[in-house]
Amino acid sequence: MPHTITRLEKKSFDSPDETRTPFEKGSIHVVTLGGLTFQRETLEPGWRWSKHVKPVVGTESCQRYHVKFILSGRQHVVTEDGTELVLGPGDVAVMPPGHDAWVEGDEQNILLELIGLVQGS
Repeated sequence: MPHTITRLEKKSFDSPDETRTPFEKGSIHVVTLGGLTFQRETLEPGWRWSKHVKPVVGTESCQRYHVKFILSGRQHVVTEDGTELVLGPGDVAVMPPGHDAWVEGDEQNILLELIGLVQGS
């Protein structure tokens, strides 16, 4: 059955449903509305998935699928097959599992990510 939004809703990342600091040099604010979960990630200069997240999750590369919109800063991404791209403000990207990523430069990388549908929605 397709997901249906049944009412007008809004939330703010400034008052998130949840705040996570699962690794050094990063924070995540999570909001859920309309059966969808979104997060705003703030990644500090020097953050790198393979350095800061890999020890937490225990996989060789990031195994999550991502849908990202970059607000500020730059993020460099490399997939296991060697494909590379740099994301900057205004860029939208989809990333398959099997990649590493890091903040490029001296500016915070702030991005929005659509995590997905809440189960049962």
